Amino acid sequence: MVWGYFLSLRLATVEGLVVKRLYVKRMTDKIMKRVERIDRVELMRTFVRIVEAGSLSGAARQLATTQATVSRRLQSLETLLGARLLLRTTHATKLTDDGERCYQHARRVIDSWLALEDEIGQTEDEPVGVLRVRAPHALGQDQLLKPLTEFLQRYPQLSVEWMLNDKSVDFLSDNLDCAIRVGADVDPATVSVLLAEVPRCVVASPALLARFPPVKTPEDLQVLPWIAINTFYQRHVDLQEESTGQSARISITPRLSTDSLYVARNTVLTGLGVAVVSSWTVQEDIQEGRLIHLLPEWQPAALPVHLVYPWSRYYPARLRRFLEMMKQVMPGIAGMRKPVNG
Repeated sequence: MVWGYFLSLRLATVEGLVVKRLYVKRMTDKIMKRVERIDRVELMRTFVRIVEAGSLSGAARQLATTQATVSRRLQSLETLLGARLLLRTTHATKLTDDGERCYQHARRVIDSWLALEDEIGQTEDEPVGVLRVRAPHALGQDQLLKPLTEFLQRYPQLSVEWMLNDKSVDFLSDNLDCAIRVGADVDPATVSVLLAEVPRCVVASPALLARFPPVKTPEDLQVLPWIAINTFYQRHVDLQEESTGQSARISITPRLSTDSLYVARNTVLTGLGVAVVSSWTVQEDIQEGRLIHLLPEWQPAALPVHLVYPWSRYYPARLRRFLEMMKQVMPGIAGMRKPVNG
């Protein structure tokens, strides 16, 4: 009787283990089938964003989704691969060895997928998707709007996010494809294409000049009140005499400093001070007599205009076509010129 009792108990235990294993197997199969339905490219794209943004929350902002969604995608990818990809703490994330290998492969897969998107279902001249561009405030809301509009009309399947900002660019955290930069130093970690130059000039209002001795030499500028565009100059201005190549550095004490070209131009019109501005912004003011071009034989250095974008193994058609358009039209835009050394 005792032996029969223990035998029945053992059989019940074995039967329970079998049932449990069958249940676990069914659930695992169900999970894997669900994972198989997930867009693997999207999982890898999310993983790359996590790595490059440095956090799940940063990736969520760039992808315009929630942190919970990003976390679920990461878990799905780890389940699919059967490996831990990230080590997370409250302050940081760190790639595992498997995560590093996954990141490198994911970058190549995404580049290949972008190439496939460009080649399938469209001609080489028909870019699609969204191009995210940052441009300077002044150029972006004035000189560049016409070529941008014509570009979008030429490619009806393309959309552009046109963001205006004069600050330095962080392509990863800002989620940008490219940026138009004026007068900025070239970053060797990016691809930088010289498009054009922006000539500049020294201007002041007749009302301001009436209160001071005539300006005949660069040194005479030092006694005038100044408006500084602090992106390009703050405490001194460099001028060069075109015919002789002679240079002069003028010390200035700004009454007003601003990062806006339009603020500088509009303030010069009030007679508050003299300023160095992009020539295209004041061309009509000079022609109409509202402003005076001071010492036209002495010129501030022209500002280079670059199109900058991060290095990649593959560039989608929308970026390639935009670069081609900018290289073609930028030197001919009013107020621009071809690079002297370009």
